Amino acid sequence: MWAAISYSLLALLLIFVGWEVSSVYFAIVFYWTALSLLLVSAAYIFNAAKIFRKRENGVIPFYIRWAFVPFLFGVQIYNAWSRKHDKVPPIQQINDNLFLACRLFPSDIDTLKDNGITAILDVTCEFDGLEWSSTQENINYLNIPVLDHSIPTHSQLNQAINWIHNHIKEDRRVVVHCALGRGRSVFVMAAYLLSQNKNADVHEVLAQIKETRETANLNKHQLRHLAKRHKKGELVIKNKAVLIANPVSGTRLWQEKEHLIVARLSAYYDLKILTTSKDVNGVELAKQAIKHNPDIVIACGGDGTVTEVASVLINTKFKLGIIPLGTANALAHVLMGISSKLIPVEQACDLIIDGQTSLIDTAYCNNELVLLLAGIGFEQSMIEKADRESKNKSGQLAYLSGFFEAFGEEKSQLLNVKIDDNEPQEICTNSFIVANAAPFTTLLAQGGGQPDHSDGLLDVNWLTPNKEDSTTVLSIAELMFSSLTQTQLAINSHHTNAKKVEITGEGDLKYVLDGEVKTAKKLVITIEPASLNVICKEQ
Repeated sequence: MWAAISYSLLALLLIFVGWEVSSVYFAIVFYWTALSLLLVSAAYIFNAAKIFRKRENGVIPFYIRWAFVPFLFGVQIYNAWSRKHDKVPPIQQINDNLFLACRLFPSDIDTLKDNGITAILDVTCEFDGLEWSSTQENINYLNIPVLDHSIPTHSQLNQAINWIHNHIKEDRRVVVHCALGRGRSVFVMAAYLLSQNKNADVHEVLAQIKETRETANLNKHQLRHLAKRHKKGELVIKNKAVLIANPVSGTRLWQEKEHLIVARLSAYYDLKILTTSKDVNGVELAKQAIKHNPDIVIACGGDGTVTEVASVLINTKFKLGIIPLGTANALAHVLMGISSKLIPVEQACDLIIDGQTSLIDTAYCNNELVLLLAGIGFEQSMIEKADRESKNKSGQLAYLSGFFEAFGEEKSQLLNVKIDDNEPQEICTNSFIVANAAPFTTLLAQGGGQPDHSDGLLDVNWLTPNKEDSTTVLSIAELMFSSLTQTQLAINSHHTNAKKVEITGEGDLKYVLDGEVKTAKKLVITIEPASLNVICKEQ
């Protein structure tokens, strides 16, 4: 906090000076510098190292460099001066495979080569990393942005020590560096050494590091958090992961993306890969997976594959990660946001590495797991018309085509519906949806806004049929409004929440369950609150 206070006070002083000077140009420089320092101060208050937008390859974007020119220029000068007058070498060996260093420059490449260092962990956020790809050296580089004098988050530290562990396991030498090799890098290295020996003492490990690098020195805040995390048993290598891939999901993306996924995750997890086949589905493979006691089970495929794997993990300690390779990938859209549609594999891998989890609700329909929804009418007809051949050929456009076909048919049904312990009611509808979760693009499930997958309730939505096409169009427009505004109009669409829904019809009911068309005489749908631990985007 002292850093935030210091930068804030200096910014206020510069604002005062800027106000007093007569030259407009000097005033602009002072105000610009003050703004830069205030933003940095805010970053310290909220521990937001990502304010510098430093990418995983170590590059700070051009626009950020310009916005923070005064601050970055100052720290560059201070770092260069401190490095020049430092009483320890830039790079020092701590043990057989670990090295500690200050900020690295091209002049350090020969030292890295001489010591056989092929992996670099950079824990700065305020400096551009050396572009190792341009040096044509066989260097693995990772940046985990941490503010100076501060500490990495739990997920950042977990990522760091697993990354170090996996490289050392491959007999690679690793250097960890921050600005001067005194604080942030020492924190991460000490955390890794403690992860290798649960009985080690924090002060003994730091003393071991200090024997080699005498300038290594954690501040009170860093020391307190390191000791606390060690005492709570958080500094452990949790890197077992089993990935269950469906090679025929969607447009057979697994063959195209396998190398990228394996390369990305192998640096952080001891990865075991299982693939489904005609004879062995995701359920069987998930049962095999948990026998290995992994930290995470990753479902790599479409919504069907995710459901199969999840069915084994319900109400267990195991985390579910999702890499969407299907056509709709609706659950991934809910958990990861719209970016899962744009860069699904990259986004999913980043989230799995980050490790942020959340408990979500699940549901059961006639004892079958429901992660998304059960639908009668439009939704069922749309899915039925979007057959595998259409999806392989047109992707998600197949669903859109199916929707318009279903819309043209406009078939309504008379359903007998019992909601919780209320009296049964007859509902004539062309669309009846019971949702646990649904992305905002699933309009027919948006009667009360986007369903909340962690509220312990089902979202029940239905439309009132009408001979006029305009009324149905209005109903869908109403649902679109509800989706975007999270409000309920309840003019032509209807919505309620429930814990249990029972549905019967005039004969067999044709319905869709998480993208699969099924038939039953009666549907009994119940909610299972907070029953699945999933990797997701931070809320």
